[in-house]
Amino acid sequence: MVTSVTRKFEMGKVSSFEALQGTKAEAETRARIEFAGSSDSRSDNAGREHHSARLSLRYFHLLADQDLETLHSVCESIIARQNAIVEDWYQQYSAHFGDSCTLSREEFARLFGEAFQHAHFALLRKDIGEYSKEITKLGDLLGQRRMPLAELIASIHFFRSSVRSMLYRTGAFSQSLDIAFDKLSDTKIILLVSEYFRSDMTAAKEASTTLERQAATARLAASEKQTFHGLVGATAEMRQLHRLIKAAAASKANLLIIGESGTGKELVAGAVHKISGRSEKPFIAVNCSAIPKDLIESELFGYKRGAFSGATAESPGLFRAADGGTLFLDEITEMSAETQSKLLRAIQERAIRPVGATREYPVDVRLIASSNRDPKSMVTGGHLREDLYYRLQSVVLAIPPLRQRRSDIPLLVEHFIRIFNQRLERAVTGIDRTAFDALLRYDWPGNVRELSNAIERAFTFGDDNLISLSDLPDSLTNIEDQSRAEVKLEPPPPTANYAAITLAEMECQLIERTLRKNSGNKAKTAKQLRISRKQLYSKIDKYNLSPDLE
Repeated sequence: MVTSVTRKFEMGKVSSFEALQGTKAEAETRARIEFAGSSDSRSDNAGREHHSARLSLRYFHLLADQDLETLHSVCESIIARQNAIVEDWYQQYSAHFGDSCTLSREEFARLFGEAFQHAHFALLRKDIGEYSKEITKLGDLLGQRRMPLAELIASIHFFRSSVRSMLYRTGAFSQSLDIAFDKLSDTKIILLVSEYFRSDMTAAKEASTTLERQAATARLAASEKQTFHGLVGATAEMRQLHRLIKAAAASKANLLIIGESGTGKELVAGAVHKISGRSEKPFIAVNCSAIPKDLIESELFGYKRGAFSGATAESPGLFRAADGGTLFLDEITEMSAETQSKLLRAIQERAIRPVGATREYPVDVRLIASSNRDPKSMVTGGHLREDLYYRLQSVVLAIPPLRQRRSDIPLLVEHFIRIFNQRLERAVTGIDRTAFDALLRYDWPGNVRELSNAIERAFTFGDDNLISLSDLPDSLTNIEDQSRAEVKLEPPPPTANYAAITLAEMECQLIERTLRKNSGNKAKTAKQLRISRKQLYSKIDKYNLSPDLE
């Protein structure tokens, strides 16, 4: 029997969707009437039939053998009217999703059309295995194509609508057929979604692996730019220092390094040695302030057996131990004037005389000396021989204090967290905003060494995976009155979710606040951050900051 709604659809008075809704309502009404009229005759067998139906749902917990029999004619009709159904199906799909459609008309017909045709041929043969294979293959392809899940499920409903419209037009619609077809559509969704998620997870895992590989490569490249033979920093001052180190390494002249305590003078000396022509030979570092003045001569130049009380064996001394390489004398101004005089002779004659010896021994050593004080004032004060100073001052490297390169603090924090995680077998992930602000505000009189000690203390006393202000030394927790800091930062506004801050966020925060402090003045901001204006503009673009921050 052709319903009134179906006649309206055939006459073009209602859409396929309206026809579907109307005929479904009529079918439900007929079903209620038929159920009411036959309920008495079926009441005795209701329980047994329900139990039998549950036992016969052999496929996907939904379809029974009788459902496949019922669907035989539907599958034949779908195959026979394949092109018309796919066209109507695509029209509903494109009308609903518009420009956001994942698939073009050609892709839609190729993926959905071919897969469903093969799947319905398999149903005609009652080959459920082949049917499942075709549908899951489609789910894999759609997952690879990155079709949103909602779009996929909606597409199956549009297919159901197109097939029902075809059944109405041909007069083949019946309640039992409609129920069986609903079950078949649901099995399609089950198979498609399960394979879609498997494919999506596989693709996501592959994408994640690729991104991790790219991130590791990028981190390595960034690390190489930000670290120079153990020296961490990317500011203009540090890049200039790197250039001077390379120039000094190419020279054979002796070298004087000037820098406050904790700035990394030994690292600089080591970097000069590593990239020099002496890198295959020894690098020996001596802290002159740690050796008693009456022993430093014998340590440097060696001694003969019996030269003094306790000299039971001959010692070659550090000069001869460093032969062919580099000898680094840290805090040279702590030497006595007499030892400095002998050092000057060793530099000039390229030979040393051990304590108690009667002859000199030739040595080929590059001397690198350092001081944490101004060498000229040391000469004036009598702590450094003037002639020795002039021997050393031909090549001078000055290391900037940490307070003059604050934008390197995030890099240094990341560096030390990585070191102490490995050394102490911890898994600290970062530092919270309050603690980070304290690091930026502090003046760091002990420079990088003090920062390293502060992070190590946080590892020692903190038990969380996030460094907090309470984990840091007391000297950092009361710094409101400091006036030497070049960049004053206001504390971040309170937030409901005060989560960890990444190192990139640290840098972004520092740049943004400094720009606001300077009313968007780029030259002044770059100068305070100790970076070039070109670098500042690059970072503004990187973090998508407004160039007109005020």
